[in-house]
Parts: sequence; structure tokens; C-alpha cells
Amino acid sequence: MFILGQLFVSLAVLFSMLFKVIYFLLVIRIVLSWFQVSSYSDLVSVLYRMTDPILLPFRRLPLQIGMIDFSPILAFLLISFLDSFVVGILRQLAYQFGAAA
Repeated sequence: MFILGQLFVSLAVLFSMLFKVIYFLLVIRIVLSWFQVSSYSDLVSVLYRMTDPILLPFRRLPLQIGMIDFSPILAFLLISFLDSFVVGILRQLAYQFGAAA
């Protein structure tokens, strides 16, 4: 059972890092939106392709007031919630299976 607990600890760490990378990519995208950057650049294009699936569902909601788009704030809240929820469950499972989370 200890091995299964260690698996859950590893998954918790992996998901936590994944959520933090997504959060960081969204921050980079927001900062880039303040500057005039070509969306045809390879780096910017990859960044948009990685963050669009997260932002597009929120952009369908009426969250834009003037020039300000509040959809990234909801994306940040969702990522924070998922980070707490998923990682918390995985750590709890790890604890139940005998691993120190």
C-alpha cells in the first residue's frame, strides 16, 4: 500500500506543477497583451495555442468592460480551485495509503 501512496504523492506534485505552469503561461500572455507583439511569431503562437483552450470558454461570457477583459481572472480562479481540489484529494489519498504527503 505504501507504493500506491507514493504514486498519489507523485501525482499530487505533478498536478501542482502543471497548474503552476498554466498559471505562469497565462500571466505571460496577459503581459504580452499590453505590448504590440506579432501573433505570427512562433513563440507567441505556441503560447496562444497553449492558453486558448483555457481562456476561450470564459471569453464567451460577457466579461469584457471597455478595453478590459476579465476572463483571465476567472481562469486564474478556476486554476487555483482545481489546484487546491485535485492536489488536496491526491494528498489525502496518499496519506490514507500510508505515504507522508
